[in-house]
Amino acid sequence: MKSSLRNVRYALLSVSDKTGILSLAQNLIKYNVKLIATSGTAKYLSKNGVSVLPVSEYINYPEMMNGKVKTLHPKIHGGILSSDSDQLNYPDHNCFKIDMVVTNFYPFSQAIKKNHKIVDILEYIDIGGLALARSAAKNYKCVTILVNHKQYPMIIEEMHKFSGSTKHLKKSKNQINLDDNNFPYLISSVFLKKEDMRYGENQHQKSAFYTDAEVYPGTIAYANQKQGRKLSYNNIIDADIAISCVMSLTELACVIVKHAVPCSVAISSNLTDAYNIAYSSDPSSAFGGVIAFNKPLDMQTARTITKYQFSEIIIAPVVEKDALAILALYKNIRVLECGYFVKKSFVEFKKVHCGLLVQEYDNFNLNKNSLNVVTHKVPCISEVQNALFLWKIIKFVKSNAIIYGNNQQTLGIGSGQSSRIFAAKIAYYKAKEQNLNLNRAVMASDGFFPFRDTIDFAAKLGISCIIQPGGSIHDLKIISAANEHNISMIFTNIRCFRH
Repeated sequence: MKSSLRNVRYALLSVSDKTGILSLAQNLIKYNVKLIATSGTAKYLSKNGVSVLPVSEYINYPEMMNGKVKTLHPKIHGGILSSDSDQLNYPDHNCFKIDMVVTNFYPFSQAIKKNHKIVDILEYIDIGGLALARSAAKNYKCVTILVNHKQYPMIIEEMHKFSGSTKHLKKSKNQINLDDNNFPYLISSVFLKKEDMRYGENQHQKSAFYTDAEVYPGTIAYANQKQGRKLSYNNIIDADIAISCVMSLTELACVIVKHAVPCSVAISSNLTDAYNIAYSSDPSSAFGGVIAFNKPLDMQTARTITKYQFSEIIIAPVVEKDALAILALYKNIRVLECGYFVKKSFVEFKKVHCGLLVQEYDNFNLNKNSLNVVTHKVPCISEVQNALFLWKIIKFVKSNAIIYGNNQQTLGIGSGQSSRIFAAKIAYYKAKEQNLNLNRAVMASDGFFPFRDTIDFAAKLGISCIIQPGGSIHDLKIISAANEHNISMIFTNIRCFRH
């Protein structure tokens, strides 16, 4: 997403909340910006010595219905919506191109608290302000839109920096530009409802699934449901993790997810083998889980899945017709086609009460040349391969996380523990349940080891190689413990927590 500078020549001001508007207006006129304002805003600014053109004079038409109709006029919205190519038409209609719109909305929620009569509350339903904001947003390439007084200092600073100009986006995407390593002051994004969910996290909660305005293949937002019951809130979360995890693997792979955690992952030369190996790692957790592949789902694999287990969802980039015919016999299985992943730079959002967390997506990938071996013993080729395999998976496992694996197969996954040693023990119990041999297996940890207890525990299991971020104040003790047990240890120098 790139930006360009544009001069601001005319600004329309129409605000219910006058907080900060005087300072903004005073700064705008420093750069010879002509101000057009609705009656209340115009009176306030004129009283404080700022020259403005009232909207009623500009459109040559009085406000109507006690101010209900002020800005709903072609000269206003034409000036906001017009592009550079329309400029030749302005003189014919005595119409100015409006480069900036400053508005805010009537305090409807406050009105509800103060008033009990519906006739009084209805007066606070904003029409003109919303229409101005939507017109300006539609013409985002040519118009700067401000809808909150907290944005004013940002735009003032920007105009000082660029001598009266503002930045305008060239592309409209629900994507934040991090090229300059800065998050924007304001996040404004459009989400479209894809479908209503059967229910939320629990049956008594209503929910719906919204997607970005632009979605990419290889994502749950892009997926097309081929059969089965409607998806639930939890189905979407599990499917998103399953798709993200399996699409991070370049080799033919199968990922099984249960309760928002990968419970088993395997790589093989064909899809059926990949599923069989993944399923054998943790069949009890696989029951009712989400199964995802990064290659087309074939008939043999579909038949094998239905033979061994019940699954909530099966996902693949493409579902072959023969496979779909097999799965059609099992009406409750949801089958999704998600398309092939197209690598893009994403940001992630996490909603908290009255707030939003934003971070860039964890696209960091290790390769064998970036590994830092810190022990006397150097890992062999197969250990390095397994370490890299586990590292791709562990970033999808809730922290604290430990994974054991060998031969491109997870043997035990411990997740979501407040203690790393407990995560290691849970992963061991998972492997023990299936009589999986951990001798000469690799252990991956999503964070550093604060104590040597987990290293000592791994040694008793026969673990031969450990991959972890490093960075603990006790790193030297941890390395010493690995040397003592003749375990090779790799530092990634980067952690991959998932909360």
